[in-house]
Amino acid sequence: MSFNTISVIGLGYIGLPTAAMFASRKIKVVGVDVNKHAVNTINRGEIHIVEPDLDMIVHAAVTEGYLKATTSPEPADAFLIAVPTPFKNNDSTIPEPDLSYIKKASEAIAPVLKKGDLVILESTSPVGATEQMAEWLAAARPDLSFPQAAGEGADVNVAHCPERVLPGHVVRELVENDRVIGGMTAKCSARAVELYKTFVQGECVITNARTAEMAKLTENSCRDVQIAFANELSIICDKLDINVWELISLANRHPRINILQPGPGVGGHCIAVDPWFIVSQTPEQAQIIHTARKVNDSKPQWVIDKVKLAIADFLQANPAKTAKDVTVACYGLAFKPDIDDLRESPALNITKKIAALHSGSVIAIEPNIIKLPNSISSFNLSTFNNAKENADVHLLLVDHKEFKNQAIKSEYLIDTKGIW
Repeated sequence: MSFNTISVIGLGYIGLPTAAMFASRKIKVVGVDVNKHAVNTINRGEIHIVEPDLDMIVHAAVTEGYLKATTSPEPADAFLIAVPTPFKNNDSTIPEPDLSYIKKASEAIAPVLKKGDLVILESTSPVGATEQMAEWLAAARPDLSFPQAAGEGADVNVAHCPERVLPGHVVRELVENDRVIGGMTAKCSARAVELYKTFVQGECVITNARTAEMAKLTENSCRDVQIAFANELSIICDKLDINVWELISLANRHPRINILQPGPGVGGHCIAVDPWFIVSQTPEQAQIIHTARKVNDSKPQWVIDKVKLAIADFLQANPAKTAKDVTVACYGLAFKPDIDDLRESPALNITKKIAALHSGSVIAIEPNIIKLPNSISSFNLSTFNNAKENADVHLLLVDHKEFKNQAIKSEYLIDTKGIW
């Protein structure tokens, strides 16, 4: 085994489980993150995110001395970069990817690189990001050679290997899923396969770095287009007074039709983000992908408008009350069921906008979090029973298992997931 020490840069929802999986195979792993709270939590053998089974693996790895976290990179034989790739804060109608986190991670590991090391970019990235990372590394370490100049004989190998896991099932899918390995050279790919085969039971499929980058973007863009069809269908059915849930169930009886379920929008760190990476680079060609993004991004406002109508209907039926007397309950804040992840969550954004628009009380019911982030003060967390008894307008945003076991029956109910 040519990898005695592995370093994972970024200990979030992907980086920490990946680090833990390597450590569980009795390999020394150094996790690096700028978040001191995350570092301290991990070094206590605990985790700062919600992911089933991960807490036990991290605790065992830390206790046995195979995993430690730090805020500064240390020498290793392989470096996996799993940092965010958000959008730049500009007024462009097409969001532009922000690679500054990848650049900072590259510059941070550059001083500790040595001949024979492997650097893998796991962050979901626009096409060409791996090559750009290699350029940043080469600029920081002119004493070492990299694949873009030295080819197969490079001192440092570079590859892209996107994560392809589902939150809530990350531990299992990291092991079982196939991995796309995109090396900048054949040797880069071979060494990346050797590394991942430490714990990956799925097939490691080799391609080049650009195709590997595009593969991840394509997978999530395909889902986004399919969801956009379902969301657009739900708006059409509302206009035509048709039950969209029954309609989809009937249509899906066709042996070659599989329509997804509509919702309040699209969230998370992948499906709501990755299509823009394609659109930003090829705006003239990505017509369907761009349209799907616009459909899904507009769905939250449609939901908010439905809440406004429900409040108006309630006030018309209760003329003695004013808008300040109306309590709106929003069920679910996470971007998908049964997790605590609020990233790019349409449910959270809808709740925040309703709280900003509505003069009455807005409460949220989210069984997977105990405390709201400090940045949120416009509404409060509540219990299901309290909302059921005291709220006037009910908005179901996420189909958590806790909500499926109970039901709200109200004339003023907007159910964006069709479970009530």
